[in-house]
Amino acid sequence: MARYSEQAGRLEVGGQSVSWWWWEIAKIRDGIVEGEESWFADRVSRKVGDGLHTFFWSDRWVGDVPLRKRFPRLFDLSSNKLATVEEMFTLCWSDGGEAWRWKCRLWAWEEDMVVECRLLLDGFVLYSDISDRWH
Repeated sequence: MARYSEQAGRLEVGGQSVSWWWWEIAKIRDGIVEGEESWFADRVSRKVGDGLHTFFWSDRWVGDVPLRKRFPRLFDLSSNKLATVEEMFTLCWSDGGEAWRWKCRLWAWEEDMVVECRLLLDGFVLYSDISDRWH
């Protein structure tokens, strides 16, 4: 495997001589956060176009923080932690949509958080002719 590569539009980490920076980028991609602060994630956000390369829970693409930080309980219960914005959008994140898959049944207060999250996403549109980019 190449030292630095991309497969199907996603970052691949390979070889033992990969730089520390590349490992950090891969951890951001995978939603692995050590501690509360992340230099890269705290300063850079995603401008979503087609949603194919933006992670729904882990990237900062709507609001000031990633959805995993804004709704940590929902992230913990989510069965699709690595879903992209496009995947969640396609599955439908509106009321009754298939995007919301949970490890267990939600309590009423957790359902209220889902409603809050859905309101945050209300009116969001994907643009199939524009790629996601760092912003």
